[in-house]
Amino acid sequence: MDERALIASAQKGDLNAFNQLVLAYQELVYNVAYRILGNEDKAMDATQDAFLKGFRALPRFRGGSFKTWILRIVTNCAYDQLRTMRRRPTTPLDDLVENEEHSRIFEDPQEAPDDYVERQELNALIQLGLQSLPYEQRVVLVMSDIQGMSYEEIASATSISLGTVKSRLSRGRAKLRNFLLAHEELLPSKYRLGNDKR
Repeated sequence: MDERALIASAQKGDLNAFNQLVLAYQELVYNVAYRILGNEDKAMDATQDAFLKGFRALPRFRGGSFKTWILRIVTNCAYDQLRTMRRRPTTPLDDLVENEEHSRIFEDPQEAPDDYVERQELNALIQLGLQSLPYEQRVVLVMSDIQGMSYEEIASATSISLGTVKSRLSRGRAKLRNFLLAHEELLPSKYRLGNDKR
């Protein structure tokens, strides 16, 4: 994929070129939104909003990393979703029924059922821990530790300094660690402190 050529074509109004960019980044953008928001529907909405805003703003894109640019947009969309949720808290009926669709994306047919259950338990607790973090720390932690982005990419995507990225990441990791330790009984046994199986 020649990203620069696709961007140049999309800036001239080529919808097919932009769709190729969407296909290349939609999973990453959705995963960041999901980890920030902790809700599939809200994450899908934020992802869709991000790509719509990105398409409209593309004529003003001045180069650099498309990845960090679209992640900056989705983190802003996720923040808008969080503000809306705080103003009008609701519990959708869909959230009351377990939705397996998101989990099945990452299923491994070779995985033993016990390992699958443990992974799901660990994932659920980590997601609860992420939701307990302040938004600013959650964003940098998701980008760094879940998406594997460099400090420089995170700084660019969030429009904050490198030092701020590092301090937010350090604080976020400490708070997440404390959350997991405080809820250690919910962790699968092999992840608990003092367990020699780790």
